[in-house]
Amino acid sequence: METMRDRFAPVASRLLEEDPRVAVLLAEIGKDGFSEALRAHPDRVINVGIREQLLVGAAAGLALTGLRPIVHTFASFLVERPFEQVKLDLGHQDTGAVLVSAAASFDWPAGGVTHMAPGDIALLDTLDGWTTHVPGHPDEAETLLRHAVAAGDDKVYVRLSLQANRDPLPVDGEHFLTVREGRAGVVLAVGPMLDAVLAATEGLDVTVLYATTVRPFDAAGLRRATEAARPDVVLVEPYLAGTSTAAVSEALSDVPHRVLGLGVARRELRRYGTIEEHVAAHGLDAGSLRERIGAFLAPARV
Repeated sequence: METMRDRFAPVASRLLEEDPRVAVLLAEIGKDGFSEALRAHPDRVINVGIREQLLVGAAAGLALTGLRPIVHTFASFLVERPFEQVKLDLGHQDTGAVLVSAAASFDWPAGGVTHMAPGDIALLDTLDGWTTHVPGHPDEAETLLRHAVAAGDDKVYVRLSLQANRDPLPVDGEHFLTVREGRAGVVLAVGPMLDAVLAATEGLDVTVLYATTVRPFDAAGLRRATEAARPDVVLVEPYLAGTSTAAVSEALSDVPHRVLGLGVARRELRRYGTIEEHVAAHGLDAGSLRERIGAFLAPARV
């Protein structure tokens, strides 16, 4: 089955052909997918080696010359390790780039905690002006990558994962989608969490919203959903639990509401196992989600 990352290199290579502003920067990881693009565009496909701070700094430098850099490596090496450069070279200098990560929260458990990044989006939340996309399917990843590259000189983060939903949905890079309507509460599923949320809420009288763009947060979309349902919100995010609870509270600041943030727990799991075992350990499988969502919405008699 094709993964989001499988789709990334061919799409980015086509973007190099379509737009002379586009450049691709790598830090060894993923370089094999760009071997043909490197031969065709040696001046716009750059592998800096295992130097992640340089990776981001070089991207900012290219952006200052008018290029639109796509920057790719694992999330822990793209957001966490070079965070100072993300903050200063991109943020402080107000330069744009498209950061495209792989490995998500725990897509390569055998790599250990050095290759895990459940806190990446929470960390980017400390900075101003970032757009963050979390696709749930390879088709959505392609759509959102194209949106990101076309977004002028904006700062955009595209979070790719091996976890994916079975079917794509028509995402637009801005709004939440209503997948199911109900009255007892709203469950907001982010990216690859949708299939598990739909299975977990089968037969429950809840509205299910689907988010693939989490920053800016679609406050208007959430408010519309709570106008037709009890304003109790369950967030199901594939990264650090509670990352978007503040955004929910701000969107509903004038509405009495409750919010439950489900996601990856803060505790470190030191027996790395498989992706599926991590999902279960963090309570993000369909059975655990049904129990936790049902318990939270119990006053609504779900």
